[in-house]
Amino acid sequence: MSWPDVTVVDACVRRDGRGGSPTAVTYDDPAAADADRRAVAAAAGTSHAAFLGPGRAPDGSRPVRFFTATAELFGCGHGTVAAQAVRLARTALDELKGRQHTGGRTFDTVAIRRSAGIEVWFDQGLVALRDPAPDERAAIVAALGLTPDDPHPTDAPRIAAPGAPRMLIPVHDRSALLRVRPHLGSLTAACRRYGLLGCFVYVPPVGDRPGAARMFAPAIGVDEDVANANSTGCLAAHLLDTTGAQTVEIEVEQGDTLGRPSSVLASARRGPAGITTRVGGLAVVRGGH
Repeated sequence: MSWPDVTVVDACVRRDGRGGSPTAVTYDDPAAADADRRAVAAAAGTSHAAFLGPGRAPDGSRPVRFFTATAELFGCGHGTVAAQAVRLARTALDELKGRQHTGGRTFDTVAIRRSAGIEVWFDQGLVALRDPAPDERAAIVAALGLTPDDPHPTDAPRIAAPGAPRMLIPVHDRSALLRVRPHLGSLTAACRRYGLLGCFVYVPPVGDRPGAARMFAPAIGVDEDVANANSTGCLAAHLLDTTGAQTVEIEVEQGDTLGRPSSVLASARRGPAGITTRVGGLAVVRGGH
C-alpha cells in the first residue's frame, strides 16, 4: 500500500542544525499490515519510521508506533523526537505538551519551537541497571573487535534497560571509538543470544566537553544508528549510579562516522522508585515525500 503523507525529520541535530537522524513520520492507517509499515522507512530512505495513531486515550495520550525495515520497536527515542516535532509543526503553537503511548508505556512529552528547529523532551522513565555476566561481556566485546588498549581505564560495561536492555561499553577515547569495526554477524548472534537490543559504545563526557558514542543494533536491522536517544538516557542513568550524584545532565555527540553529526541531551535523577531520566533533542522538519 502507499502512504501519501510521509514527512522526513532530521532528529537530534547538532546545535547549529546540522546532521541528525533522518526519520519518516506519517499518520497510521489501522487497515495497514505491519509489513506495510516496515516498508515505509526503506521507501523514505530512513532507518526508522514513526506512525502517529488516531484518536486520544482517556488519559489524554496519543499512540505512536515505530518500525525499522525488519521489526517493530517498542520504544524509539529519536523517533519520539521526530514524532513530537511533527505534531507541533502541524499547529500554529510555539509549544506543545502532550502524552505519548508507545510499547505499553505512557509518558509526558514537550515540543518547543526554537530558532534552529523544534526542541523535544520526553520522560524516559525508570532505567534498570546491572553488571553483565562474564560471558555476555566477552561475547559483545569480541564481536566489536576491541583491542586490549581500547577499554576505558575507570568505567566498565553495564546492561541498561529502560524497557529493552542494551549493553553500554565505555572506551578509552574518541580515537578508540572511531576504530570500532564490529563483526555484524557475530554481534547479531550475541545480541539475540542474550536478549539485547544492541550495544552503545561511548566515551564519557568530561567537564563541559560532550561525550561521544556509536550505537550498533544489527539484530533489529540497524547496523549503526545515527543517533540513539534512549541509550543516551541509559548512559545518564549509569553515570548517576556510578558517581553517587543526585542529578546528572549530559550531551552525547553521535553520527559522525555516518556523515550525520547528531547530538542528544539527557538528564537523570534519583527518585523513590529508582533512577529516572529525561531525554531531549533538536529536530528539523524537512517536509513530505
